[in-house]
Amino acid sequence: MLGAGLLFTFLDTTAKYLVLAGLDVQFVVWMRYAVHLVLVLILFRAWSSGKLFKTRSLPMQVLRAAFLLGSTLFNFLALQTLQLAETVSIFFFAPMVITALAGPLLGEWAGWRRWAAVGAGFVGVMLITRPGLGTFGLGHVFALCSMLSYVFYAIMTRKMGATESAESMIFYSALAPVVMMAPVVPVYGSMPDSWLILMLLLSLGVYGGVGHWLIIKAFKQATATALAPYPYLQMVWMIGAGFLVFGDLPDGWTLAGAAVIVASGLYIVHREHRLRLASRTAPNTETSDLAKKL
Repeated sequence: MLGAGLLFTFLDTTAKYLVLAGLDVQFVVWMRYAVHLVLVLILFRAWSSGKLFKTRSLPMQVLRAAFLLGSTLFNFLALQTLQLAETVSIFFFAPMVITALAGPLLGEWAGWRRWAAVGAGFVGVMLITRPGLGTFGLGHVFALCSMLSYVFYAIMTRKMGATESAESMIFYSALAPVVMMAPVVPVYGSMPDSWLILMLLLSLGVYGGVGHWLIIKAFKQATATALAPYPYLQMVWMIGAGFLVFGDLPDGWTLAGAAVIVASGLYIVHREHRLRLASRTAPNTETSDLAKKL
């Protein structure tokens, strides 16, 4: 999980560097998924495994992939104007939005404690964006759209996990964006004018593909609760990368908002872990349902 977080930091840092260097965002996004798709075919040995292509609902796979594509596209657009620390801080509000939407969409209703954590996380987002004070801009809109796209991608992943294989979901989440973004390549694509830019462009898919593969490996080794705190270390790496590569340092408001969001997210993880334990030991359904409302 630590390795995945580090690779995702490289992904965002490289993407920001490339779009600031003049490459079109849409072309950068397409290259990220094109290389990712090649890696998926190799890592999962597509020539010998039928699991990669089998799916019970192709339209649902495509819709889920579209949400992932939207998250990436909006994130890269946000990186044109925002610091790495700002985009990742807003992105980490996603678990709280998932908690809020899991009730109406999945029937997993949150109790008042988790709703309080969601509210606290929202305050953290307000500290970072500070609407009405002249700091809220188009980059923040893109970052929020990226986060919301990821929320629906995550909810669909949870819903489809019971019927679709992990291999097929990884494959179609790479294939569909490549197909959907293919029309932009002739229009916005351009051959990099240096080997450095070309290598950085190709590395995007490596960071994304291997990062997702490491997450799969991590969940085979440990529980979701045990792994939950580690992604938040990406905040530290994002701040470091932003300073080393772009000379950016987040202001006090961004750091305060990030701290509130991280604390809220960790509390929700802790609370859901306690509820799972309570549900397992509850003597009857009524007691179990009561525990979930607390």
